[in-house]
Parts: sequence; structure tokens; C-alpha cells
Amino acid sequence: MTTYPKAAPSSTDSIEFFELSHPWGIGVPNWPYFEDVKIERIHYHAKSGVLTQRITTVMHSGTHIDAPAHVVEGTPFLDEIPLERFFGTGVVVSIPKKKWEVITAQDLENARPRIRPGDIVIINTGWHHHYGDNSQYYAYSPGLYKEAGEWLAAKGVKMVGVDQQALDHPLATAIGPHGVGPLLPRVMEEYKAETGREVIEDFPLWEPAHRALLNAGIPGIENVGGDLDKVTGKRVTFAAFPWRWEKGDGCIVRLVAMIDPNQDFRIESGAEE
Repeated sequence: MTTYPKAAPSSTDSIEFFELSHPWGIGVPNWPYFEDVKIERIHYHAKSGVLTQRITTVMHSGTHIDAPAHVVEGTPFLDEIPLERFFGTGVVVSIPKKKWEVITAQDLENARPRIRPGDIVIINTGWHHHYGDNSQYYAYSPGLYKEAGEWLAAKGVKMVGVDQQALDHPLATAIGPHGVGPLLPRVMEEYKAETGREVIEDFPLWEPAHRALLNAGIPGIENVGGDLDKVTGKRVTFAAFPWRWEKGDGCIVRLVAMIDPNQDFRIESGAEE
């Protein structure tokens, strides 16, 4: 791997940057009904002396953001979300969960640092450690459901990110008996064998956390990962800007957390000198 050249001293030198996105590229893990990512080299060094690549992908791939219009008709698309939604102060809270467990409103109320109105909130359940092309990550993850989604919306948070496959519990999505699902009928059978109940009894609503958050204009980031554990339990600054895509329903993003231990950095005033 080549070493990136070191920049001259700058105003950001005191800031610590933390990568909260999973790597993205050929073979990136996919939600069960998406086509594989395709990357082609149109030009490459041996042929043309330059490298130019073409990508074919859904935007709900890897670490990505959901616009309200992804799930709720008549709500804003990506280009209609104010830029300030994608930047700001927030918290990374630890809410450890196991297979099929639900993140509750009480979990969020008890989380530390405290979740405040206007926060960007990232939830670390520990599930990002299972990220990959496997059933463990996609079919058996924990997740938000109606109660937690409504709690976050009522709190008035700015944006929400989770380290699982979706803003909702997998059994409240098309992986379960909702929408075009069940995409994975065997999982429905396993749930009944383990609990003695049908999935639809325990998860009767289709993506209620998506709907609670997106109806409130709160974008959601799915598949958070990277160095998430390093900033868990901390209050930080986040940035995650999507493309300026007109009528976009979602977008791959690079989620970054920032800490300035010395409190040296300040946003420029706009003065000419």
C-alpha cells in the first residue's frame, strides 16, 4: 500500500478522525434482494496510462444513508434534506444486543452519554463485528422497532445510525413477512421453532422505525462499522454527506467521527482576512 503524502501543518491537526464506514468495493455484502456491485475498468494504466472505473450499484449498499422518500411517499429526497442534517454534535451509545433482540425506548433512555434533542445518534449493538456475506448479520441481527423509533423521533434527534442491516429489526422488513417478503422463509421457520410463535405475531408492523424516523425528517444511516468501538461512549462531532442527487432515495456515505481534545479547531467566520 502506498503512503499518502503528509500535508503541511493546518488548522485541523489537533482533530482526531475516526472511520465509521465499512470498506466498500467488489464483493461488498448485500441485502438479500440486491444485485451484486459491478466495477469495470474503462481505462487502466497498462492500456491508457490512466485509471477510470465505472460502477453499477444500488445506493443502499455498505454504509449508506436513507432519505425519507426511500420508505415514505411524499417526503423529502436526498437533495431536499438541508445540509446541516449531515453534520453536527452527537453521541455513540453502547446498547449490546444478541440475536433477534429489540432495542427498546428504555435502552435509549438509559444510554450514556445522554441523548439530547438535536443530537446525531449512533447505536453500537456490537453487531458490526458480524458484518459480511452471512446470515448472522442480515437475518439474525437485533434492531430498532416501533417504540424505539418513536422515542428517537419524539426526542427530536438530527440523524440516527445503526450497526445492523437496517434501521428496523430484520423480522420487521422484507426478510420477514412484510412487503415483498419473506425473502428468507427458513428464518420464519427457525423463529417459530425457537419461540413457539409466528414472526407476524411479534413483528406485525412493516418497518415502523423507518417510518417513525423518516416521517419526522430524520435521515438514517445503516451498516455503521469501522472504528465504531473506539468512539463508543463518547460525545463527538459527525459528518456524513451524501451526493447532491436529485430525487435520490439513498446514498453510500463515508461516516466520520471527530474529536478535538485540545479544543483548538474553530469553524471559519467567513471574514476576508
